[in-house]
This record gives sequence, structure tokens and C-alpha cells, in this order.
Amino acid sequence: MTPNQIKAKLGSGLLSFPVTAFDAEGRFAEDAYRAHVEWLAGYKAPVLFAAGGTGEFFSLAPREIPAIVKAAKEVSGDTAIVSGCGYGTEIAVEIAQSVQKVGADGILLLPHYLIDAPQEGMFHHIRRICQSVDFGVMVYNRDNAVLQPDTLARLCDECPNLIGFKDGTGDIGLVRQITAKMGDRLMYLGGMPTAELFAEAYLGAGFTTYSSAVFNFVPALANEFYAALRGGDRATCERILLDFFYPFMEIRSRAKGYAVSAVKAGVRLQGFQAGGVRPPLKDLTAAEEADLAALIAPGAANAGRKPGRICVRPGPDQPHIPCGKVLAGDPRPHLLTRSLRIVERDPARPRSAPPPPTSQRCPPCRGPNRRGPSPRGKHLGTSCMKQGKSGSP
Repeated sequence: MTPNQIKAKLGSGLLSFPVTAFDAEGRFAEDAYRAHVEWLAGYKAPVLFAAGGTGEFFSLAPREIPAIVKAAKEVSGDTAIVSGCGYGTEIAVEIAQSVQKVGADGILLLPHYLIDAPQEGMFHHIRRICQSVDFGVMVYNRDNAVLQPDTLARLCDECPNLIGFKDGTGDIGLVRQITAKMGDRLMYLGGMPTAELFAEAYLGAGFTTYSSAVFNFVPALANEFYAALRGGDRATCERILLDFFYPFMEIRSRAKGYAVSAVKAGVRLQGFQAGGVRPPLKDLTAAEEADLAALIAPGAANAGRKPGRICVRPGPDQPHIPCGKVLAGDPRPHLLTRSLRIVERDPARPRSAPPPPTSQRCPPCRGPNRRGPSPRGKHLGTSCMKQGKSGSP
């Protein structure tokens, strides 16, 4: 993909950063990651950022990043994949070149490591990285790497493949100066934590899109908010902010690093085996994850999803096979894998009753398959992939 092609992709819709799945030993869990990225790509994200900030770039070894990018690229379909990149200049060049070899469509250059640097030093750092690759480069303006308008203009003059500017400073005066000076030379992306909270202000400053962290686990709701924002539907924006984003902000603000940890918890609550976060971050407590689970259910309902089929537990204290949740004797609703449908037990059926007899059973999970398999072989939004084995409707 050429720099101009990825630039156009960036401006064509809502963006997101998939979490990086880890197994119990903290190693990259490729199968779980692929399943999640494929699910997100189905929600029409034009670009996903692999191994970005929400993907715990800061805890990844540079040698791990190409495999993560390659896995995302292989399941993303028409969705472009941009890789995270950063650290010191030479390490960043190595990362950029390694992900270009495995098919990345561009890089997002995160702040350099540790130290503050003068504008001239950052200019040479970014120029060196841009000139080491052929694809598009986006810079992330935040923390110790805040570019001034004149520095950014010099970089645009010398680096044709510098095509994007993402802001995480929240300094609307600075970013408005940049959009006024650079015009359509760059594509502008909002990059504040929980970007929806700042989206209206950034839209007024000339930013047409942003990266949504919550897209990781409530993509339909994230898309609904984005459509309302771009369509000028302020009432819908305010409803979703009040019902979901402000309560989510409260959970996210309970500890440093929860901007990532809370998102990863949300992905787990949707049934994906995302694992925990790597140190130095920490996972949500059980109570905090329960608060998030309670928030996700009405958030899913607000996104226009209707209650799905009954989840029938296989026995006391046994995990439900598609989603892996241990239901014990508790019939409270929980969420099916790969779906935003709210699962509700049929009140007319006794708690201990077996599922109704049917010839249309899904062999892996033994759940009733009243509608038959979907065209992609998924059993009503669950992770069952045994297409054609569960009978016809």
C-alpha cells in the first residue's frame, strides 16, 4: 500500500488498536490474537494498529513485533494494518524495516525512549526513520515527543511518506495551529485516552477521525458514536457519553495504566482469550472487572443488539464451552463469544431443565442451533466453527 493509499484509508472511518493477546506464561498467543483481529475487521475498521499503545508496544521485545503484525495482516481482509514503532532511532529503524518485510501498510511512530529532546533532535530522529522505509509514517505527538508546527512542516518537506499526525497532548491550541499550517498535507488523528471523550473538540480543530480503544470490545457502540459525531447528532453522542463513556472513564481512572488494562478486561469479557497485561501494568481486580461487565451489557443494548439465544450450562460449576465462563448455579446474563448479544435465561424454563430436544445440535458445544450455521460457519456469534455439522434450519 502506497503512502497516499494508507493516508486515504486513515481518513475513511473509525480506527482502533487491538490488544495483544498473551498466554498464561505471558507469551504472544497468536491464535487468540488472530480471532480477535478478524472479529474487529468485520466491523469495517479501515485501519487497525497492531502492536500499538493499547497493544502494549512498550512491553514487547522488538523481535516479537513482526510476528504480531504478520498475524494481524493475514486475517484482516481489506482492513489495513499499521504497526507500532518507537524507542531510539536505530531500534526504530530496525522495527520499521522488519514490519515492512512482513506486509505492514505503515507505521505509527511512538515517542522516543525516556529523555526529552530538542526539536532539532526529533527532526533528525523522525527523518531517519521515514527515509529508511517506503510505506507511510504517522507521528504520535505526546509526552516527550511534542513537535512544534515549524518542525513538522520541515519534516513534511523532506519526507514525502510522512502522511499522518496523531495527537495525544490535548492541547487544542497547538493542534489547531498545526492543522491550519499543514492543511491537507497530513491526515489528522485524535489520540487521547478514551478518545471519544475529546472527539467533539478535536473535530472542531480539524481532526476527522480518532483511534477508539473501546472498539476492542464494543465495536458496534464505538461505530454508533462515531457515526453520530460525524453526522452532527449531538443528542446521541451525549446519550452514549453519559451511559457508557463517562462510567468507563471512572473505571479506567482507578489506577495508572488502566487505559490499557480495562480495555483488555473488556476483550476477555467478550469471550476472547486475551490473557492479562504484562508488567509493569496490572490487571483489574475481580470487583473492577465485575463493574466493567455490568457496564458492557447495557452498552451492548444501546448499540442496537437484541437478546440472543439461551446459554445452557453443561452442568454445575462447568464452563460453557463457547465462551469459557463458569456459570455454576448462577443464571445471571453473560456475554457470548464474538457477539454483543446479551444472553438471557428463559424464565419459563426450570433452572435444572436440559436443553430442548433438537436434531440441530452444534457438536462442539451441544447448544441448540435453531437458525443453522451462518455463512462463515460461526454458531450464532460463538466461536464454534464446525460449519455444516449442525444441521439445517
